[in-house]
Amino acid sequence: MLDRAVVDALFPSDLPEPSHWEEQYPPRGLGDDAKVTRLGPSPTGFLHIGGLYVGMIDRDVASHSGGSYIVRVEDTDQAREVEGAVEQFTRAFAYFGIEPDEADAVGSYGPYHQSQREQIYLTYVRELLRQDKAYLCFATKEELADITARQQATKLPTGYYGRWAIWRDKTAEDVAEALEAGRPYVVRFRSPGKAGERTKFVDAIRGQLEHEANRNDVVILKASDQSPRLPTYHFAHAVDDHLMRVNLVIRGEEWISSVPTHLQLFDALGFERVEYAHIAPLMKQQGGSRRKLSKRKDPEASVEFFIEAGFPAEAVRYYMRGLVNARLAELPLAEALQAPISLAECGVAGPLVDLVKLDDICADHVATLSGEEIISRVSEWARTYDPELVAVLTTERDAALAALRVERGPEVANPRKDLRKWSDFRTAYGFFFPSLFPLVSDRADERLGGLSPDLIAAFASDFADGYADLEDGQEWFGQIRELATKHGFAPNPKEYKKNPDAYPGSIREAAQLIRVALTGSKASPDLHAVARTLGADEVLRRVRALAA
Repeated sequence: MLDRAVVDALFPSDLPEPSHWEEQYPPRGLGDDAKVTRLGPSPTGFLHIGGLYVGMIDRDVASHSGGSYIVRVEDTDQAREVEGAVEQFTRAFAYFGIEPDEADAVGSYGPYHQSQREQIYLTYVRELLRQDKAYLCFATKEELADITARQQATKLPTGYYGRWAIWRDKTAEDVAEALEAGRPYVVRFRSPGKAGERTKFVDAIRGQLEHEANRNDVVILKASDQSPRLPTYHFAHAVDDHLMRVNLVIRGEEWISSVPTHLQLFDALGFERVEYAHIAPLMKQQGGSRRKLSKRKDPEASVEFFIEAGFPAEAVRYYMRGLVNARLAELPLAEALQAPISLAECGVAGPLVDLVKLDDICADHVATLSGEEIISRVSEWARTYDPELVAVLTTERDAALAALRVERGPEVANPRKDLRKWSDFRTAYGFFFPSLFPLVSDRADERLGGLSPDLIAAFASDFADGYADLEDGQEWFGQIRELATKHGFAPNPKEYKKNPDAYPGSIREAAQLIRVALTGSKASPDLHAVARTLGADEVLRRVRALAA
């Protein structure tokens, strides 16, 4: 055991004692059932949808219990930090309405970046060294690699433990000699675990679990020749969760194997243990099997995928809540967003992320929104991702509202559902705006069905010359029907199919010419409603472009 004076000399002379931090971060004084939860995203990459998923659960459990939800940026691995990742976390939480109660400058238990909590960690590392619950390890990279190679060769568990922990039982003289030589060192936790021991704990989702006890002397403070002196995840997790008074840690199931280590650290530090809830990972169907959503393979694994596409935030939250608790998927959206999530009802099999299902949910939700609300939401999204569209929606607001009334509204039994996300607006409604619509003038355009260019020109010219902006849909379509007969089209597809050589096409192909001229697409809302919304002048401008 090192002398206290030797230990203290390794740290700044003004380093506070643990009592200082205990006073600065007192118990919260919340109700007995209140849950303080936290999400710890690492800025070594952009936010995975699974992080948003867990954050949503954290937010809900804390809110419904009268507790608090914290976002703590775990940035101790600064060598791998990705520029802009922290800002993306904030943007993602704001977009989906899952803002924390405490983060950065908001909250009295900060700082909320681990890189800014160096003094706190050093205090508790020093305390473990003083109590001989930790020790200095001067093992070189080469020595550690050799240990691992020999363990693998003899098929032993890899790690720094038992006889392989070559600095665990070194004398004070050995340590003093290494320090005198200026050798860099890390601080390792002196694990109390023994071979064959088991650890039992209760998981809030999975019930009682049992796992092999930790006997590895994990590193708790990184190399002494680094600045700042930052801890490893395991140690920072224990210190921060204690001082921030977190009492429920919700995280992915891949952390279950770390629980024995974390419980040992809580006990060694004299902290009350936290409760754990390990969530099953989000999955993707691939062929006949399922696998975890992967940032490297699946664009939808990134939160940015949903923001850039403009998925309605509340529809995504509704869908994800249904993945957490199946009963919530059976409730109407507004009710499901208010109903509490139950950890006891979380499954242990990873839920399947189905983008087709999410699209349907989004379409159903958008169909319930007013035109004003849709324009507002699309404009907000487009300020970042489609500035040209913002200008159009601002200057042509009445046209946008008129477009959104086509086959939509409370009087329509089956409203249009071709708007699922805000990025769909340009495709679904862009043709209503002259400034966004490229005129169809090439009569060889494949959308026109391969009809003779002369026939297309003659048909369009006759339609424009005799066009009447009629209010009745049947009468309006009669103009197309009459011209179709005049230009030799079959009266219906059935007749055309019987004798295809006798006609250039049927009434369907004739109508398609006008549809493509007006909308640029072979599929569109009711053609009469489109024409009435565009107005006679715009209809004629577009049709004459095809006739020119």
